[in-house]
Amino acid sequence: MEAFLDFVQANVALAPYAFLGLLILAGFNLPVSEDLMLLSSALIAIKNPHLKYELFAGVYIGAYVSDLICYGFMGRFLGPKIFKIKFFANMINQEKLDKINSFYARFGVATLIVGRFIPFGVRNALFLTAGLGKMNALKFAISDFIACTISCVFFFWLYFTYGESVIDIVKRGNIILFTLFAAGATGWFVHKKLRERAKAKAN
Repeated sequence: MEAFLDFVQANVALAPYAFLGLLILAGFNLPVSEDLMLLSSALIAIKNPHLKYELFAGVYIGAYVSDLICYGFMGRFLGPKIFKIKFFANMINQEKLDKINSFYARFGVATLIVGRFIPFGVRNALFLTAGLGKMNALKFAISDFIACTISCVFFFWLYFTYGESVIDIVKRGNIILFTLFAAGATGWFVHKKLRERAKAKAN
């Protein structure tokens, strides 16, 4: 990743296309941080304001296409076969997907919008779960378009306006969001399992 960042800083004219390409690869579950791409593109934009819109377009389009790839190719096309591929199975396990599925069942597409702000692998797990669950493609595309627009515009604006001074604040916010999401998902998952067991005993 350091080599990539060195490249975009040394070749700012190519930076929008580099961010676009790397984020598209993230759709195949390669370990590319969307947060780092937004931060890096915004910091480059501070020094090169004439490229601000091109840099934003690169990360925004890359992030959205990446989501569609993860949903469509990884989730709907590959489906459960993905767990037979060791590279992917090590990154996203069935337990995590079951927890996210329970959130989809309860909150629907709102899960996408809230989850878009949560890093640490949660985003791709959300998109993959939507694909595995055969969520309506148009519904996913529109919902994720809204969610992606909100998150990308917000974070790019935040980093472009305040620079590196807000990095620690964003990190703390991400940890809080992730903790709340994990606790909520675990609680709902456990509650669901207990309710299923109670029904089984009653029958």
